Amino acid sequence: MSDTSILIIEDDEHIGQILTFILQRQGYQTTLAADGLAARQAVEGSSTPPSLVLLDVMLPYLDGFELVRIIRARAGWQEVPIVMLTAKHTEKDIVRALDAGANDYVVKPFQPNELLARVRRHLKEQA
Repeated sequence: MSDTSILIIEDDEHIGQILTFILQRQGYQTTLAADGLAARQAVEGSSTPPSLVLLDVMLPYLDGFELVRIIRARAGWQEVPIVMLTAKHTEKDIVRALDAGANDYVVKPFQPNELLARVRRHLKEQA
């Protein structure tokens, strides 16, 4: 499973550390982008897409909705599962994220085991 890479896009340093810890403990390789610009650079500068993207909505510079569009427009990234992970929990926000191209939507505060189960499910669908 060590070839499974996850791009984490999260501006809250504490949550980013928690996500990195729980995913690496499961054997995933992780890359953390701490804001929208760093995330766009990670997407546009990568020669190979990650296995999955965990994406916050409320980010400095570029928000998660804009990043979904950037990810989906990038060649080779169209099929990468995107799991939104956000405190925004209105139906309007969830619909907007899914319509933009996200595969799943998890509301903060999240339960680590539920998040891991969703990650595993999306990675299985990719395999």
